Amino acid sequence: MSHQRGLSLLGLIVTLAVVGFVGVSAAKLLPAYIEYWSVRKMFAAMVQNGETSGTVPEIRRHYDTRNAIEDARNVQGKDLDITKQGGETVVSADWSVKVPIVGNVSACIDFSASTAKEQ
Repeated sequence: MSHQRGLSLLGLIVTLAVVGFVGVSAAKLLPAYIEYWSVRKMFAAMVQNGETSGTVPEIRRHYDTRNAIEDARNVQGKDLDITKQGGETVVSADWSVKVPIVGNVSACIDFSASTAKEQ
């Protein structure tokens, strides 16, 4: 006597619900991560073009010029932390994004980007 194999209707519904929730969450979180990657890309371009070696207002202006194209809404030039470490100018930004998922469930994500060389 052989046993039946396969997915029951209840198992299929639960599986689709979990996959749907993960898909909706990923779709809502993706713009926040795209913005993070664009800020990192702007910092890398600023370092490559030597735009981090100037006064603080000049660095902020260079960032705002690049941001006019990239449109990172959560990080503006005035939000940048500009310091000196080991004789090099380090530009960094820390920000949080609260993304509503479903109803009163939200995801709060903290981002941090910097021009400092990783050690």
